Amino acid sequence: MTFTEHLEELRRRLIYSVAAILVTTLIAFFFSSYLLKFLLLPSGGMQLNAFSLMDGFMIKWRVSLLAGIVFAFPIWAYHTFRFIQPALQKNERKVIFPMLVFSLVLFVLGTIFGYYLLWGMIRVMKGFYPPEVRYLPAADDYISFVTFFLLACGIAFQLPTMMIILVQLKILNTDVLRKQRRIAYFALFVFAELITPVSDPIVAPLTVMLPLVILYETSILISRRIERGRVQAIA
Repeated sequence: MTFTEHLEELRRRLIYSVAAILVTTLIAFFFSSYLLKFLLLPSGGMQLNAFSLMDGFMIKWRVSLLAGIVFAFPIWAYHTFRFIQPALQKNERKVIFPMLVFSLVLFVLGTIFGYYLLWGMIRVMKGFYPPEVRYLPAADDYISFVTFFLLACGIAFQLPTMMIILVQLKILNTDVLRKQRRIAYFALFVFAELITPVSDPIVAPLTVMLPLVILYETSILISRRIERGRVQAIA
């Protein structure tokens, strides 16, 4: 393709992807009240407060958009794959598509894990308020915090996907992954510290870090099998 043809292909794929996200977002908007109730469950019956006339619509729209992006993942991920497919080698094409499915599964598992952590995390943060302070939870702040935390956990669980893809493309190898364990563990701990807004600097981050370490070590095992298969294929 020429450069102009590539731009036209990109425009077409973007239109399909955005259209899919808009459709799923509009569908999710009709169920936004149920989605909000679901996001409020970890708070233990917290009553949120709105301080702006547009907050009601914007909160529902934000929740619906997040749901729309997630539910439309198979469509926009497919068009992303189709756009980059011509630039990939045959063996690389075989890797990318299964990794998209694997990525979706890990994202769902990550958000489920994050949702489970929210139950204890919110209770702990509410307990820090002294009796003299009346806490008025703002709806916008609560939704922003919950969606950010769930997205962060979902993205964090993409670690094996990225590592396996890099190993498949021969950018990384298991020797490097094993030798850099300490650096990787430290980076995972820093990440866990950043996404857990709890004054406890040890237990809460370690709770988030533990599954990430397990995923890291699992990725090394899978990568080792990939490299062994590559050696056997050459032999």
